[in-house]
Amino acid sequence: MSPSPRRLRAALAAVLLGLLAAVFSPGTPAQAAPAVYYTNPIANQRADTHIYKHTDGYYYMTATVPEYDRIVLRRATTLQGLSTASETVVWRKHSSGVMGAHIWAPEIHYIGGKWYVYFAAGATNDVWAIRMYVLEGTGANPLTATWTEKGQITTPWNTFALDASTFVNNGVRYLIWAQQEPGIATNSNIYIARLSNPWTITGTVARLAVPTLAWETRGYKVNEGPTVVQRNGKVFMTFSASATDANYCLGLLTAPAGADLLNPASWTKSANPVFASNAATGQYGPGHNSFTVSEDGQSDILVYHDRNYRDITGDPLNDPNRRTRIQKFYWNADGTPNFGIPVADGVTPVRLRSANVADRYVRHWEYRARLDTNVTVLADSQFRIVSGLAGSGSVSLESTNFPGYYLRHRNFEVYVERNDGTAAFRGDASFFQRTGLSGTGVSFESQNYPGRYVRHSNYLLYVQAVSDATGRADATFILE
Repeated sequence: MSPSPRRLRAALAAVLLGLLAAVFSPGTPAQAAPAVYYTNPIANQRADTHIYKHTDGYYYMTATVPEYDRIVLRRATTLQGLSTASETVVWRKHSSGVMGAHIWAPEIHYIGGKWYVYFAAGATNDVWAIRMYVLEGTGANPLTATWTEKGQITTPWNTFALDASTFVNNGVRYLIWAQQEPGIATNSNIYIARLSNPWTITGTVARLAVPTLAWETRGYKVNEGPTVVQRNGKVFMTFSASATDANYCLGLLTAPAGADLLNPASWTKSANPVFASNAATGQYGPGHNSFTVSEDGQSDILVYHDRNYRDITGDPLNDPNRRTRIQKFYWNADGTPNFGIPVADGVTPVRLRSANVADRYVRHWEYRARLDTNVTVLADSQFRIVSGLAGSGSVSLESTNFPGYYLRHRNFEVYVERNDGTAAFRGDASFFQRTGLSGTGVSFESQNYPGRYVRHSNYLLYVQAVSDATGRADATFILE
């Protein structure tokens, strides 16, 4: 019996809904973006970095300088270009009084046709009287704009306050910041309020987070440096916690985009840090981040500072060697951000997504290379493509969370193993990167066994000869 028109329409609707769900579901390949390559660090002795991509095609970068005495800007058409861009001083500290010391954590924003820089400053007669201030810039290029002081941002308490940032959600502009509140025995908490103009809060001030967990209270009880990224129907607010040494790390607050953001109950704090020191990669105290996007607008980029050593002599505030770093971050299947780990200095890693099993990525599991879905331990699925250990134009794929370990074949099975320095290892861990055998992406041909390619079979990786369409698809990967 033929199905009725009503059943046909219902079936067609179900198929369309399924297709729409596949396209728009968080974490599906529709959200994937081409690989990006940057080399870290972007800038030495620049902390609390904020990078803003403007509609004029430029990235604008500002950061705390170790002298704590001025606000600097640089610009470039690429993120990597910021590393060599000239730097312009747009404002210097006052010689006396307020705004005369500890010039910290500038952020640059473009609001209503003008430029605004939020920053914190102490006073010459009390360097710890840290408060939040705003500069307004008139002109198309903020490096040559005319800057005027709009004064202090007034909050309910005249106490230690810093790290102002701003974002818009559902047409409402908010200010978020860190402050010491009387009656709460912490160094700083996270607050939010609406703005009536870029330098004036209005209405309710809500306290969103207080440092209470072990990872928020190492050295000092600190929640500071809030900043926002909005995706997948959620508002994600990262913040920095603990002392500014190797204990410094990022936490995460999450709220539904449609919720009342001034209601603390709308927000959920992560139980653990979402980005922290990593001894394997040699990165310590990552924090005070901001967010931007890649040059093509398709990849989300985490901007942060850290140090490449753990131990600091004296007060960390007097150590000048925090560096600006950037790396791509990804989105989990549940729509939450996955920052992974602070990657090693040098070129940033990529992920290898299967071309024919589009929800699976190359990763290592107990050192065996395989394809898996929803790899929440992000660094397991990230590899640096570096010059091949065997030379001759080859490449090697270095593990992100096990630097010095490489994808190599052994008995034609692919593992992640430590380079033992032998010629055999160098050959086994070297590949020629080819155009993808299935006509898209890339394929990796063994350097010491020409004609054999890295391919998956039953979700495990092998180095095998490829002779048919299935094999060509199995041996093709998309770099993300």
